[in-house]
Amino acid sequence: MMKMRKRRALMLAGTALALTVALSGCSTINNILSGGPADADRDEATGQVTESSSIDIFALKVGDCKMKSDSGLIESADVVPCGEPHDEEVYFEITMDDGEFSDEAVDAATQGCIGDAFTDFVGVVWDDSTLDVYPITPTQDTWDQYNDRIVQCVISDPAGPVTGSLAGAAR
Repeated sequence: MMKMRKRRALMLAGTALALTVALSGCSTINNILSGGPADADRDEATGQVTESSSIDIFALKVGDCKMKSDSGLIESADVVPCGEPHDEEVYFEITMDDGEFSDEAVDAATQGCIGDAFTDFVGVVWDDSTLDVYPITPTQDTWDQYNDRIVQCVISDPAGPVTGSLAGAAR
């Protein structure tokens, strides 16, 4: 079990690093500056997505359900109402402290995705779960230019798309 935990932890850190590099792409910044994909239609009371749409990655919120991106570069997200089949769900956010950008600090923050937040959301500890997690993290560019301090924790079922939230899935 410990070997599996280390492998999964390394995968989480590696994914965080890959997403950090991918998010530093110029097209993300161009999308922000040019008013690219904005936000989805949302229910005023709950904030939940009511209609499928492509949104700017910075408009992604806790509770949003989305489709997997085929690209390593994350500049937008295809969100859907959680009652429709989807690949991933944003279940938690971590706000990092101000200061200088540090890959090490970002990697350390991503560990919060598999701690108490995961257990509280899913109902079992990450080590015992069959579900996958990856973080969407700030990059040097987004940190410096847009004061981006948010790490978003995204959960998915490796068995394939789900309908509804994975909250309380206990697996």
